[in-house]
Amino acid sequence: MRCASSLSRIFRFGLAAAVALTLASLSPQQAAAQGYPNKPIRIIIPFGPGGFADITLRIVADKLGERLGHRPIIDNRPSGGGIAAAQAVATSPADGYTLIVLTNGTAITPSLFKSLPFDPVKDFVPISSVAFFDVHLLVNNASPIKTVADLVAEAKKRPGALNMGAINPGSTQSLSAELFKATAGLEMTNVPFKTSPDVLTALLRDDIVVGFETYAALKGGIDGKQIRSIASTGPTRSLPDVPTTAEAGLPSYEVYGWNSLFAPAGTPPEVVALLNKEIKEILALPDVQAKMKELGAEPKSSTPAEVAARLAADIKKWAAVIELAKIEKR
Repeated sequence: MRCASSLSRIFRFGLAAAVALTLASLSPQQAAAQGYPNKPIRIIIPFGPGGFADITLRIVADKLGERLGHRPIIDNRPSGGGIAAAQAVATSPADGYTLIVLTNGTAITPSLFKSLPFDPVKDFVPISSVAFFDVHLLVNNASPIKTVADLVAEAKKRPGALNMGAINPGSTQSLSAELFKATAGLEMTNVPFKTSPDVLTALLRDDIVVGFETYAALKGGIDGKQIRSIASTGPTRSLPDVPTTAEAGLPSYEVYGWNSLFAPAGTPPEVVALLNKEIKEILALPDVQAKMKELGAEPKSSTPAEVAARLAADIKKWAAVIELAKIEKR
């Protein structure tokens, strides 16, 4: 019996030593990743509540919470170009507990601003894409403007007198407005708003003649016949009765956006792999697919490498577009 007891103690000691040796060989980040997650993950969204990124991310976050055992905390931090939110995440601990939603708008900001407090490529590690979307040109339902041609004609008749509007300067929506103005050769004032509901209010008050926003963000206003879409900016129709801007007479104007999840650079690869796997499986769920498509979104996951390649390609694309449109850096 004493022999068995001694062997048991030796086994336990050996096991403990092996575990200690294994943990000692891991970096602090790798060691922390072993029990990930053991608390809620904070997901920062650089847009206000009720917008496309907010709505679609909350669908994913609900499922992610069920699967990981901790419901993510959604932290809305709207700011011009999403700069404040991106800076906050870039300087956060790279432990997988602070994530951010970056969009194709992130690929635009380097060409829009003279300097940035972060590098969109070097300071973040991609996890997965979440959704792809187009933008709609929206007018008050009582507006006499029925088509893109009507809008262009009215704006050319009254140069500088008409306002258009979108959320956050530097957002996909705001840049869609700027690109539309440049492509059509119009003089219009682009009025910035903090949230998507603010854009709806401005349309209903006739403070702006056209708003640039996603179907998901202003679905209630569109379905409720308060406002209507005269065109969408994607390569194909996202609403059957709404023409694309190419069909409406602007073949050189196209905007197709994406939202993806990123973490601070240096986040353990094990954490990135786990989150990528979970998001891929969540986006494949029939109920998630249905909810996203009801919002005019295309739910689609990507590998981290695919997200990185898309970001790099869009940075080059939008730099050329902004230079062509002669949009001055801020």
